[in-house]
Amino acid sequence: MTDTEPTGAPLKRTPLNARHRASGARMVPFGGWDMPVEYTGVTAEHMAVRQRVGLFDVSHMGQLEIAGKGALAAVQHVSCNDASRLQVGQAQYSALTRPDGTLVDDILVYRLAASHFMLVVNASNTDKDRRWIAEQIVGFDAAMVDASSRYALIAVQGPQALHVLQPLTGVDLASMPYYWFGHGEVAGARATISRTGYTGEDGFEVFVPPAQADQVWQALMQAGHEAGVLACGLAARDTLRLEAGMRLYGNDMDDTTTVLEAGLGWIVGWDKPAFLGREQIHAQRATGVTRKLVGFDMTERAIARHGHAVMAGDVAVGVVTSGTQTPFLKKAIGMAYVPVASAAVGSELEIDIRNRRARARVVPMPFYKRG
Repeated sequence: MTDTEPTGAPLKRTPLNARHRASGARMVPFGGWDMPVEYTGVTAEHMAVRQRVGLFDVSHMGQLEIAGKGALAAVQHVSCNDASRLQVGQAQYSALTRPDGTLVDDILVYRLAASHFMLVVNASNTDKDRRWIAEQIVGFDAAMVDASSRYALIAVQGPQALHVLQPLTGVDLASMPYYWFGHGEVAGARATISRTGYTGEDGFEVFVPPAQADQVWQALMQAGHEAGVLACGLAARDTLRLEAGMRLYGNDMDDTTTVLEAGLGWIVGWDKPAFLGREQIHAQRATGVTRKLVGFDMTERAIARHGHAVMAGDVAVGVVTSGTQTPFLKKAIGMAYVPVASAAVGSELEIDIRNRRARARVVPMPFYKRG
C-alpha cells in the first residue's frame, strides 16, 4: 500500500476509496490518485464487461465548467470539435488543441444549457487543462470553474448495463441515444447519467454527489448481482479501451502529436471559422502527415509494450504507444506511430522487444467492435 506519489506528494482519494479497500482491491498510484488497478483479476473483469456488466470508479476524472454569454465562443476557441452542433443534453468527443495543432488533452464536452458547458478531462491533466483554458479564454464573456470536487463518477459498462441501472432510476435509459445525457436520481441520489464510456461496450457514466457515491455504488453492485456484475479496476479499463481502439492521453497522443497524426480527424470541426490550431491542422490535412498512429497485431508469439521501438532494418522508425495480450480477442495487439509508408493495412512491422525482433502486421482499428 502506498499513500504518496514517487515525488512524495500525498495521493488524492476518490469518495469510493474506502469501499475499494474494504472490497480487497489492489491499489496503485495513478495520475496523482490512489486507484484500484484490479479486484478479481484483469481477465475476469475484462470479460465481465464484454459479456455482462462491470462497474468502474472514474471519480478521478476532472470536470471543468464554462458558463456565461460567451461560453459557446470560449469552448469553440479552445476545442477542435464543433460544440455549436450540440443540443442541450448532448455530449461530444473533442480535444483541447494548441496553436501548432498538437494536443493539450482529449476531452468530452457536455452542453448542460445554452450557455453552460462541462468539459470532462483526464485526471492527471486537470490542473494543466484548467490553467490552459483560463489563459486562452481571457476576453471572452465566460467564467470557468473547476467543479471536480462536486462530482463522483461511476461507469456502468457492458451489454447488461441498461438492465442493471434502469431499476435504480426514473430516467428512461432505453430512449437515450449514444452520447446524450439526462438528469434524475439514481438510488436516491441526484444524478446526471450519460450514455458514454471508455470500453467499447454500451454503458453509462453516472455523476453523483461525492457524499452519496458509496450508496450508489453499493446499490449498483446489488442490482447487478444476478447479472454477474464485477467491480473493475484500471487494468481492465486499459485492455478494454485498447481493444476498442480508444486512445489514451500520455501514451497514444500528447503535446508532440497532432490530431491528424493520432487518427482523430473525425473530431475536428472542419467548417469552424476559428479555433486554436485551425490553420496548422488544415495545412497538415492539405500536405498530409508524415507519421500516423496505426493498430497492429503480433504475427508471432510476443507481446509489444509501450515504448518498444518499431524497426526498419537497424533504424528505429517508430514507437509502440500501447500494447497488451487481450483477454477477449486472445491475441497480442497494440498501437504505434510509424511512417506513412508503413501505415497501410497489411504492412509488415518489426518490433524490438527486449533486443529481440518480433514481427507484427498493421490491421484496421478498432480491433474489437460490439455487434
